[in-house]
Amino acid sequence: MFAGLGRFTHRRRSWVLLAALLLTVVAGLLGPAVSAEVKTGGFADPGSESSRAATALEGAYGRTAADVVVVWENPDLASTDPAFAAELTGLLSALPSDALARVVHPWAPGLPDEARASLLGRDGHSAMAVISLTGADDDKRRQTYERIAGDLLAPAPWQTDVAGTVAINEEMQHLAENDIMRAEVVAMPVLLALMILIFGSVVAASLPVTIGVLAILGAMGVLRAITLVTDVSTFALNVTTILGLGLAIDYSLFMVSRFREELRQTDDVGAAVARTVATAGRTVAFSGLTVLIAFAGLLFFPQMFLRSMGLGGMAVVLLDMVLALTLLPALLSLLGRRVDTGRLPPGALGLLTRRAQRGRTRPEARRRTEGGWARLARLVLRRPAAVALGATLLLAFLALPALDLRTGQTDARDLPATAQTRQAMDRIESAFPRSQEVQLDVVVDAGLAPAALQSFTARLAALPGVTGVQLAAEPRGVTYLAMATDGAVDAPATRDLVADIRALDPPDGATEVLVGGAAAWNVDNVDAIVRTLPVTLGFVAGVSLLLLFAALGSVVLPLKAVLMNVLSLGATVGVLVWGFAQGHLVSLLGFQETGRIDPADIVLIALMAFGLAMDYELFLLSRIREEHLRGSDPSTAIATGLQRSGRTITSAALLLVVVLAAMGTSGLTFLKLIGLGLAFAVAIDATVVRALLVPATMKLLGRANWWLPAPLARLHAWIGLRDGEEDVQHPEPDRTPQPDRELVGTRT
Repeated sequence: MFAGLGRFTHRRRSWVLLAALLLTVVAGLLGPAVSAEVKTGGFADPGSESSRAATALEGAYGRTAADVVVVWENPDLASTDPAFAAELTGLLSALPSDALARVVHPWAPGLPDEARASLLGRDGHSAMAVISLTGADDDKRRQTYERIAGDLLAPAPWQTDVAGTVAINEEMQHLAENDIMRAEVVAMPVLLALMILIFGSVVAASLPVTIGVLAILGAMGVLRAITLVTDVSTFALNVTTILGLGLAIDYSLFMVSRFREELRQTDDVGAAVARTVATAGRTVAFSGLTVLIAFAGLLFFPQMFLRSMGLGGMAVVLLDMVLALTLLPALLSLLGRRVDTGRLPPGALGLLTRRAQRGRTRPEARRRTEGGWARLARLVLRRPAAVALGATLLLAFLALPALDLRTGQTDARDLPATAQTRQAMDRIESAFPRSQEVQLDVVVDAGLAPAALQSFTARLAALPGVTGVQLAAEPRGVTYLAMATDGAVDAPATRDLVADIRALDPPDGATEVLVGGAAAWNVDNVDAIVRTLPVTLGFVAGVSLLLLFAALGSVVLPLKAVLMNVLSLGATVGVLVWGFAQGHLVSLLGFQETGRIDPADIVLIALMAFGLAMDYELFLLSRIREEHLRGSDPSTAIATGLQRSGRTITSAALLLVVVLAAMGTSGLTFLKLIGLGLAFAVAIDATVVRALLVPATMKLLGRANWWLPAPLARLHAWIGLRDGEEDVQHPEPDRTPQPDRELVGTRT
């Protein structure tokens, strides 16, 4: 099958190139338009109790959320001065009425004295207004905010600070877009230099850029089509850009390396292309499918943000894979040996290339068992039990801090200290201490009689951590009670309080009590992720096992691969908890310690890292499997597979780490965490896991690696992708004696 695809792309390369050109034109027309159609927000579970509470409140009282919080300060006027009030009430009354659902300020008529006092700063020169915006969703409210943002600024000598949910999310999105763009600009020169060095020529290094750009444009076009039927988060564009180039580099490096290897065996470019697609292409296909399945796992989550990341990832992975199996072989067919055009000049950088060129003149038998990676394999295979135990203990040690994982939602604390809304929040916290009280919205689905209301209020006030309960508005079909608590929004005590309220029986005359507000929203979103995660992991692991079974023809190796990925992911989460939640990287990276990690970030890192780890797992095991099919003993197959894939895997990981680590320069804590977390996951997987743990465990398992019961062997043969090279003549196997003791220094 794959050999036939390789021959087809060679014979019909002009048609393939024409199709790629048409894809470029169509994607170029559709792709950029997606930026105007994506949505902000989407972090909440729409079916959660807190979302239902917000809907009930909005239906009864209109919007009451603190979308925009504005603080004005005048050093020359006291907040009790009539001129102070006149200036600000005039500014507020000039705002367009169709943009405002509700405005609460110190001079609003009918406002209780206690609430009025809480809106005046304790410095005596500042006042605060809380604005609820019109708009059916987060995106519409963002547009409304953009329309009035300039009108909120008071003239000098007034100082204006703006915060609130919509304002914070707007600045967070703006900073995320700018930071990712800056990271790409910073990383690109380093990336291009490394690609030229690793690929060995300018022409070869241009191939992954071509594949990546086309995949990114195509994925943007796919997302544009998806926006016609469902909402897509703006953050999906970020993952599309980063992953599109990263996977294009991985797949191109693997394909180009194999193509060069095949060209050393034959002068027939068509045969080299067919052989490349049949071997490396087969691995790329299964690798791409495993990464795609990892992103498909995000579709199970109720949050639009996570589903969008899944859709964006699936689109770009699929296009990277398809282009690597079609366009890239067509380009290699067209280039032939000219793929090495633009080789590095003599010098320090050219030294590696010349060494590689000298390696090409060695006999096949010597190339297979010589080199740094083969020597590393010999060291590992001499003491496989000790290496496996040491690597496992190292990963387990790194994972220990994960036992102290505390979760919470991303908020203003994730912004850099220089962000305007972050500075506004700091000033609000200083001048308006009561604004920092966590409020829980308790919504009863009926208007309560005075006695029932008094009894229920007393039960709420008696709960631990409650500092006050009051009727927030006259009942309009539902009863709205505002509860103040002395805990932080994501503190364990606050989570317990939400659970305690929900455990109460409804008051007389009511059938349901809903708890909303920021703290309840936090609880519900964490619970939604925790509730969905087992289904997601079961799906991703189960389908990945089936794909690995089809790719490797083994029952043992897929199970081993999943278990090793669990170890690798555990180490990654442990390092993130140690560095971010526990704050050990605060001084180095410059962010505010919060003691928590957003579980959505953990999910993204885990699933993306799982897919990328399977990339490297298949790259290595496919080469070991080739040697196994040649009839090599286990040690020879492992050493040869590591020798032939080690440099490719390490180079691909290095290039991807450069792309991901550049995100660590972001001022947003969650982008630092995602970028550096994925970079660490890739690095630990390409070194400790692939170079040490995989060879050691495979040596210990011996021929049991390839155990396949007869019924499953028949199933594997029936699938039709058993070898992927069935139509391509294998090179003559190396008959040079390779006794196991020569390779590992021990008798078998």
